[in-house]
Amino acid sequence: MSDLPRRIHIHEEGPREGFQIEPGPIASADKVRFIEMLADTGLTEIQCVSFVNPRRVPTMADAEEVAGAIRQRDGVHYTGLWLNQRGLLRALQTPLHTEGYVRTSGSDAFSLSNNGRSVEESLQEQRATLDYCIEHNIPLSGGIVTTAFGCNLEGEIPAARVVERVAQLLDFVESYGLQLPILRLADTVGWANPNSVATLLGALREKWPELRLGLHLHDTRGTAMANALIGLQFGIDTFDSSCAGLGGCPFAGHKGAAGNICTEDLAFMCAEMGIETGVDLDALAECARYAEELVGHPLPGKLMRGGTLTRWRVQ
Repeated sequence: MSDLPRRIHIHEEGPREGFQIEPGPIASADKVRFIEMLADTGLTEIQCVSFVNPRRVPTMADAEEVAGAIRQRDGVHYTGLWLNQRGLLRALQTPLHTEGYVRTSGSDAFSLSNNGRSVEESLQEQRATLDYCIEHNIPLSGGIVTTAFGCNLEGEIPAARVVERVAQLLDFVESYGLQLPILRLADTVGWANPNSVATLLGALREKWPELRLGLHLHDTRGTAMANALIGLQFGIDTFDSSCAGLGGCPFAGHKGAAGNICTEDLAFMCAEMGIETGVDLDALAECARYAEELVGHPLPGKLMRGGTLTRWRVQ
């Protein structure tokens, strides 16, 4: 347990990853209010929207409207997801904080489903985008490996294949004279378990001990918190999460693609372990209840119902 981080950074993705899979419309003003509530909790990075084809993700059709309406709080990075240069150019026209990033996938089948490109084709397409970022002084924020542990379309993803894909991605970035500030490993469709997380983190740490890693965990099969604990024990200090456990990937290949690990539940566990998060748990629980009101159905977050232990400890 000696590798536990003193503090973790939470990258909140509820407004983007959370709402993208919802079938019903959510008013733009309600999305904005949710984002502003999240910013009041102490979170310092919030992914607000995605600049993708609205025909494929209808709930993100109002991305520009939402991005332009947010009353931004000092000290908070408000970002948007983009998958190609067209999306990047849209993002740059908004007040959001826009940075470059690179991606690869453990699964060719998922890459085709999510991006319409194979892994190799996607990497080649990213050359033009990275060229644009360098030309316009847009910083490279990091990279991500989607379906790093398994894929509903392709099955188990061996750690050795992910190591190969990471090597390919690092070579790609280094060919531009750049380095990745962080590489996120995404359990996009919920295949990871504590053993597979430990195996992959161990393999990557052995080959690139100085490479900073983060985790993007989904709770599709109820293993996200256990997987996060393994990450913490490996010293991982950056996690993508979603308030109330909102959302999921619409291209996962099945309807039960649960959202990211729940922000407030993760923050509560860390607080109980003595790991700082910088967030107000009660305020996060209030955000979770509001999210549940917006989507109109129960969400999987636990803290918004169980509460913290504070009042029990002061009795």
